[in-house]
Amino acid sequence: MTFLELAQTRRSLRTYLDKPVEPEKLEYILECARLAPSWKNMQCWRFIVVEDAAGRAAIADSMGESNPGRKALTSAPIVIVLCAVPKESEVWEGKDNMMLDAGLAMEHLILAATEQGLGTCWQGLFTEEKVRTAINAPDDVRVVAMTPLGYAAEERRPRPRKAMSEIVFKGKWGQA
Repeated sequence: MTFLELAQTRRSLRTYLDKPVEPEKLEYILECARLAPSWKNMQCWRFIVVEDAAGRAAIADSMGESNPGRKALTSAPIVIVLCAVPKESEVWEGKDNMMLDAGLAMEHLILAATEQGLGTCWQGLFTEEKVRTAINAPDDVRVVAMTPLGYAAEERRPRPRKAMSEIVFKGKWGQA
């Protein structure tokens, strides 16, 4: 599979089969995430792998009742919580490199999961303190995002994407 095919195949899934993820696939996915680029190679990310139902439910409770991500987190066999250690990154000219680095690691994780035939769904709308408590993270660690991980119970069609002409400019903003 080419990278373009991988990117075209990736979907945000919200329902999962009751089927465990093979340990070697999980290890592969986490290794891919570990190898993401980072500001000054500081690697500020940490991954909390939650496999027990009670832990996944506690994390899901950090989301509003109407958030469709709640069901995704409880139906998948695994939830991966992405944390970042602020002192292992920097803000430079107003750019929060910790958040950028964590995002790169999560994208590596999501694409590796897709390559392995697994589904994910980036979750960013949650109460950070509730997740921090559920995973027992220290106060100086940020909870950045999380994703369910598992085999898809649904087939999702591609969603519309903006045309290249809307997002790519030559030399200056707005120039085609």
